[in-house]
Amino acid sequence: MWWACSFRKPTLSFSNNFNLINPTHRLVSSFKPFLRELEQHVFRIDVLKAAVKNTSAKLLDAFVDSTFEFVDYPLDPSQTNAATVDEIKEAAVITNIHGNIPSEFPQGVYIRKGPNPMFGGLKSTKSIFGESSPLWIEGEGMLHALYFSKNINGNWTVVYNNRHVETDTFKLEKLRNKPSFLPVIQGDPLAVCTSFLLNLVRFGKPLKNTSNTNIFEQSGKLFDILTLEALDDWDVNGAWNRSFTAHPKRVPGTGELVTMGIAVTKPFVEVGVISGIIHKLELDRCPLCHEIGVTNRYIVFIMDCPLTIDVNRFIRGGQLIKYESEGNARIGIMPRYGDADSIQWFKVKPNCTFHVINCFEDGDEVGVWGCRALASVVPGPDQGSKKWFPTKFKPAPGKPIEDAILEDHLLFPRPYERRLNVQTGDVKERNLTGPNHFPMDFPMINGAFTGLRNKYGYTQVGHCDSSPAPGMERFGGLAKVNFEEENNEVSIKVEYHIFEKNTYCSGAAFDPKEGGVEEDDGWIITFVHHEDTSISEAYIIDTKNFLNEPVTKITLPFRVPYGFHGAFMPIQLQITDSSNLMKLP
Repeated sequence: MWWACSFRKPTLSFSNNFNLINPTHRLVSSFKPFLRELEQHVFRIDVLKAAVKNTSAKLLDAFVDSTFEFVDYPLDPSQTNAATVDEIKEAAVITNIHGNIPSEFPQGVYIRKGPNPMFGGLKSTKSIFGESSPLWIEGEGMLHALYFSKNINGNWTVVYNNRHVETDTFKLEKLRNKPSFLPVIQGDPLAVCTSFLLNLVRFGKPLKNTSNTNIFEQSGKLFDILTLEALDDWDVNGAWNRSFTAHPKRVPGTGELVTMGIAVTKPFVEVGVISGIIHKLELDRCPLCHEIGVTNRYIVFIMDCPLTIDVNRFIRGGQLIKYESEGNARIGIMPRYGDADSIQWFKVKPNCTFHVINCFEDGDEVGVWGCRALASVVPGPDQGSKKWFPTKFKPAPGKPIEDAILEDHLLFPRPYERRLNVQTGDVKERNLTGPNHFPMDFPMINGAFTGLRNKYGYTQVGHCDSSPAPGMERFGGLAKVNFEEENNEVSIKVEYHIFEKNTYCSGAAFDPKEGGVEEDDGWIITFVHHEDTSISEAYIIDTKNFLNEPVTKITLPFRVPYGFHGAFMPIQLQITDSSNLMKLP
């Protein structure tokens, strides 16, 4: 079953259909007319309350419409592939395939998620209170899917489809047929605070449920794998009432799903095992943490770093989301069946680590591999200017890594190792790649090694020269890292698969070979986009022969905008070419 990461709080339903006259009650007949009259009064009160609520909603809508002006969030001319696309409505069989799909490639579906804002793009607002705007990572989620089916003769059929993730807020704005939620992440403090309150009063929540980041497999069902139709939100049977990390982890051996969520009020962080166990962590700030790690015995939090959400700071005129380079950072490790009081904290150097490569146990040490930078691309001190981002995303060849704070590569993420000794409390940290390597992020591994010591990892490779232009990182290739082999004293072995000029990828996923013997038996599949021709493709790359050309290039009939994370899910499919219909066997 397949789930899309959705930010949701459970809704409570209260029924007004109570009956004051219960036929099982033994009441004198003279008293029953009074009860009937009282029931009618209650009904009139409910109607009056509904009318008042409806009138209030209309007045609030009128106030917003007359006071706030929605304006298009500007796109740089180089951001053509950040522009939105329409749902194609009907799945399309793909015929333009270069190379051969490997015979051992599993049948299944590759799905990548990313933002695709409604109404033509992200919207800022202008009002008497000032301006407010979204972050570039916002926008309603859209699923882009490639289905792979093989007949008894070994012939492949590939089908493409896309569809918005229809969350509750998506449906609300679709019904209204206009932008309705006011942006609240950045802007003038008075405008943002006013927008926050208006969203809360009008819709019961301050932010939209974009569900645009990742997908994962879990018992239950959120969307139909064949039609991509959203079916429901998932609140873990009512036990989860906050944001849901984009990167839950499955515990090796047991298969339990470990998740994490943050909130702007205490408790700022909750961690849960999808078996009903939830732990509330007592923190003195709200860190913007994106991922969690697991091992056989521990839950690992890459969480308490100095990228924070602080409402009080914002009210005082500061940033709602801010990276404080002088702030402290620490990692918490909790026994998997422990509680919040059993967390052991390890102080580490200030950093921003959005993505974990893997965690593992090695004697008394817990190893944590992640993609670490010295500042955060979210939100940045001035997202509307090109002056900040370009100067912080340049490599500094030949310069010592720890001098990065003085150099021009604060946003340059690198594979990084921390070893945390649970017996002594000692911490050992080191960069895994030297200063001459490319930036690397959006890591992936063979999922069978999650929480276990692994040899290989894969990342997307940042393209420094092109990334500053659009104000967000572009990925011009892929990397394969070998954690057990070192090229020299300052770097592990890294192989690079660099794409053609002006070609960038998103949502790369590792697809293991069924029955594979070695850890790197498999393929990486990813969507790529050629900026010069505006053509989108999907590449399949043999991870055993990583430096070779892709074994398969699938030219898509539609443009696929850049997105975030992808996953390959093996599943048996039957595809009928004539009708483009797919079904499970």
